Amino acid sequence: MSHLQKNRKVLNRISRLQGQMNAMYKTVLDGEAECIDVLQQVAAVRGAVQGLMNELLEEHLKTHVLTEDYDEKELEDFLLLLKKYK
Repeated sequence: MSHLQKNRKVLNRISRLQGQMNAMYKTVLDGEAECIDVLQQVAAVRGAVQGLMNELLEEHLKTHVLTEDYDEKELEDFLLLLKKYK
């Protein structure tokens, strides 16, 4: 998937996710945070991962599956991934 390195939306989502993870790590490391604060950050990270996954799924469909000359094996692999993702 070398085409992803040029996809601004994907890169921005990964960057935001990385920032959220770093902030959560610092919050926990600081030792002053309440559990509810950490849980709120985990929820934000979870949402960010969900958004990234959706973006990657869409990109994969557009680039590799929904083409005129799609590969049946590629489609099967993709559908298996979706079943695991649920």
